[in-house]
Amino acid sequence: MTRVCVFAGAQKGNNSGYARAAIELGQAIAEHGYSLVFGGGKVGLMGCVAQSALDAGAEVIGIIPRFLAHEEILLPGMSETLLVEDLFQRKAKMIELSDIFIALPGGIGTLDELIEVMTWHQLRQLSNPIGILDTADYFTPWIAALRHSVEQGFLDQRHVDAIFRAQNATELLSLLMDARKN
Repeated sequence: MTRVCVFAGAQKGNNSGYARAAIELGQAIAEHGYSLVFGGGKVGLMGCVAQSALDAGAEVIGIIPRFLAHEEILLPGMSETLLVEDLFQRKAKMIELSDIFIALPGGIGTLDELIEVMTWHQLRQLSNPIGILDTADYFTPWIAALRHSVEQGFLDQRHVDAIFRAQNATELLSLLMDARKN
């Protein structure tokens, strides 16, 4: 079974479209018969994607550090909950268990997770496809910053081009699954 890792914010953001897109992604993951791997929390966009995947019948695997695994944060009813010691172990376990990676809008933690898989991909330690669900053009300024790094000679354009980008969950999943087959 294909496991889709979703990196997402612990906040919902100021645009209600972010939560709608997260819910649609969770539903699409379930509809395609995929499993969800995520950070284990019920808060923010991560909670939206996970709860919608659960509600639609998907296997949902939450990976959460012990210091966050309390009632206010932990999503109840997950198929599997893996407790780890810290955020480093969480990222490592999420990467280990996943076949494709998707980032939703989020803050520093989400960007850290996305950059981690991009780095592993750039160093050829990871070949799994990576995508961003660019709801309301959230990632557009970030992509511009990456292009600036290319222009300044710090990043190869092929590493920017390796990131699949769509504003629709079904379209993004299709792009990533096609890339996985190739």
